This record gives sequence, C-alpha cells and structure tokens, in this order.
Amino acid sequence: MADPKGFLNHGREVARTRPVGERVKDWNEVYVPGSLLPIIGKQASRCMDCGIPFCHNGCPLGNLIPEWNDYAYREDWGAAYERLHATNNFPEFTGRLCPAPCESACVLGINQQPVTIKNVEVSIIDKAWEGGHVAPRIPERLSGKTVAVIGSGPSGLAAAQQLTRAGHTVAVYERADRIGGLLRYGIPEFKMEKRHINRRIEQMRAEGTRFRTGVEVGRDINARDLKKRYDAIVIAAGSTTARDLPVPGRELKGVYQAMEYLPLANKVQEGDYVAAPVTAEGKHVVVIGGGDTGADCVGTAHRQGAASVTQLEIMPRPNDERHPTGQPWPTFPILYKVTSAHEEGGERIYSASTTHFEGDEDGNVQWLHIAEVEFVDGRLTQKPGTERRIPAQLVTLAMGFTGTDRENGLVEQFGLDLDERGNIARDADFQTNVPGVFVAGDAGRGQSLIVWAIAEGRSAARGVDRYLTGASDLPAPIRPTDRALAV
Repeated sequence: MADPKGFLNHGREVARTRPVGERVKDWNEVYVPGSLLPIIGKQASRCMDCGIPFCHNGCPLGNLIPEWNDYAYREDWGAAYERLHATNNFPEFTGRLCPAPCESACVLGINQQPVTIKNVEVSIIDKAWEGGHVAPRIPERLSGKTVAVIGSGPSGLAAAQQLTRAGHTVAVYERADRIGGLLRYGIPEFKMEKRHINRRIEQMRAEGTRFRTGVEVGRDINARDLKKRYDAIVIAAGSTTARDLPVPGRELKGVYQAMEYLPLANKVQEGDYVAAPVTAEGKHVVVIGGGDTGADCVGTAHRQGAASVTQLEIMPRPNDERHPTGQPWPTFPILYKVTSAHEEGGERIYSASTTHFEGDEDGNVQWLHIAEVEFVDGRLTQKPGTERRIPAQLVTLAMGFTGTDRENGLVEQFGLDLDERGNIARDADFQTNVPGVFVAGDAGRGQSLIVWAIAEGRSAARGVDRYLTGASDLPAPIRPTDRALAV
C-alpha cells in the first residue's frame, strides 16, 4: 500500500486543462503540459491496495492498478511501466481516451471521489517514453506462420503486436491512407495528438509487424484470396455502419455523419488539406447525439469558428451522482458529464427528438425541427405542442454504429455467420465459423470502449496462437461473452 493514510490526507485532483480562450485557437491536447506530475504522487497514494481490487474487474484489461499506483507513488517509473505494460499494449491511448470504468469500480468511490487512475496511467507511460523504457520487443525466433490482421484500430494493433511478439509474421491491412483506424481519423487531435500513434507504429515496425495501407479487404483484395495467402486471419474492422436519421430533409446538403465530418478536420492536421472541405466556420452547428463522438464534433466545431453549437440528446439528462439502486457501485454509471469540449461553450438539449430538416431553395439545410419527448409506458413519445426549430447550417449525426460494413463484401466473401445483433459471430477462442478466421473488437462485440477493443485484440491473439501452434503463453484478459462491470 503506497500510503496507509493517503486517501485520508488527499482529495481527488485531475489534470488541469488550458484556458478555453487559448485552446480553441489550436488543435493541441487540452491539458496543461507537465501539470500531472506534481499531483500524481498524492493521487497514487490514495490507492488503498484493496484486498479485493474491484478496479481490476472494472477494467476489461485486468490492469494491475494497485501495483503500478504503488510504484508511481515511489517514483519508480521503470517498475510502474513494466506493470502497466503487462496488461495493456497502449496505455498512452487508454490514458487519454478511456472513460475509466476502473474509477467507477474503485473501492474508495463507495463514499469518496475515486483515485484518478486514468491520470496516473498516462503519467506512467509518458514518463516511460521520456526515459527510454519503451523499446521494441523482438521475438527470439520466428514460427514460420503468417497472419493477416484486417483493420488497424486499437483491437487490430493489439492483436498484431501480440502475435508478432509470439514469433508469427504479421501484416496489418488498413483501408485508409494511414494506420490507426478511428484512433487516427475519428479522435480529434485535441483529445489525442497523433504523434502517440506514430510512435507506437514505429515500435511495431521495429518488432517486425508489416503494414499495408490503402487496401480494403473485400474490394481491393478478395477475402478468399487473402485466406489462401495467410495461415490465419484476424478481422478487426470495427463497427463502421453509422446509425442514420430517416426523417424528412435528411437529403439536404450540410447534413453529415460524424465520421464524414471528423476525419476531414484530422486530415488538415496531417497536412492533407489547407482547410477542411466541410467546416463549421461561421455556421450554426447542430450535433445530434450526446455521446463521446458528439462531444468530439462539438470541440471540432468550436475550433473551426462556429457561430453557435447545439448538441441534442434524445434521452433525459443523466443524474449528477450515481443512483444507489439503479446504478449501484461498482457498476459503470451513466452520469452527466462535462467534457473539455462542453467547457468551451455551446448548448445541450436533452429529451429532444428531431422531426425534420428544413432547407433553402438551393437545397442547403437551414433549420432543424425538434420536439420534446418523454417516456410513456416505457417508450419515448413526443409531447404535443413542444415542436420548435433551431438554426442549423451544419448538422452532424453522432448516434452510434449498428455493425460492421456489409457493403464491401468482406462478410460474404469469407462466408461468415452473424449473431443476433448483426455482429460477426465467434466462439470462445474468438474464431468465426470459418476455421482460421478470427474476429476481435467492435466487429464481433459491437460498438464499445477502447479498453474492450484492446482486451479483445489480446484475447483473439491468444486464440490465433493456439490455432497455429497448439498452445499459447499469450494472456487472454476476456472471453467473447464477458461483460464484467463495464458496458
């Protein structure tokens, strides 16, 4: 235990963000550089090293949180890094992007604010990079087996790194022009600068992983041909079919899916565009969807100079605190959350449903009509007399995803079975109905958290390793049916 009185002597502190007026003028990460280290020792000392550390169960990766908290408190960054990397391939990603279900499960959270686990995590890995502790782990010998990984998001990258380190020859196929999947083009730069991805990719190249960008399996290369070329295949293509909004006026210009809008802003930061082809500059922006992707659209619109930003959510406003019966500790609660993007301005409207869009004579969206909704007999029902319109010259739909891409032919060419939710079905080893073809991440699980994606990639790698060699020493944090405490 780091400090027996740490949780009594210190309250919760989190990373400081830069002033709003400063950060909306650039695309750098919102946090004050170097602001974490002065508070990390105190925060790590709050960890009680519980006899039953529920934070382990809250995290799908099974992170050894009390152990690396203790090392961080003692400023033994090398040991802390080793404990951190024992369960997580990419803590610099999760430490910036994960909603931290581990903190919701922290025992201290029963009657106090939980340990700032996420901030400790990212401090450890940042110190490890600075100190030169993060080096390529090159396998001692090669197995002679080849594996193709389809998709380079967190799940695909985790599977690829694990399999490369097990001695297999791994090639990652990515349909975009750069590696990273949604990490690259779905997450704005102000949430995670892409230098973190680039650094990991170089490590993986040095370990032996090969990357093929601009290749879409199912279109550019037939899935059956790919299967003939490799001994095993991991499908980590994500859940990329966006949920649409089939209301009158959907066809108007200026209405986009979030994943049509966000990547363009990221491509500006990559140097592909001088200015984004779709921009919020000077426009009244409406974001439909109250989740993290919606918040990413809000922050992006602020930085592009939107005239106003309004975010709509069809569900009622969540509670500020955990409900003791409906969402008891240590489950992951749905709470009212103010992200850095929300701190920057705009309006949030809850219990609002879009009825239709209204455009001008040139076919450009100008207004969005909404109505209040309420639950009646367990169903959301429009309240009479509540319809109104709000200005909308750019609308982004951030309402989640419904499954993996069915239009590129990958599912049909492999002959894959789907489960009742439309995801690719798999067994306890993450293997599909086609021998040698495995699935990990959102493609098999459905839309979920980055920690689940990495955990699934690691577990699927173990399944592949067993398939190729008959046994495996690779860890398997989860099974396909696991839900743990995080959803």
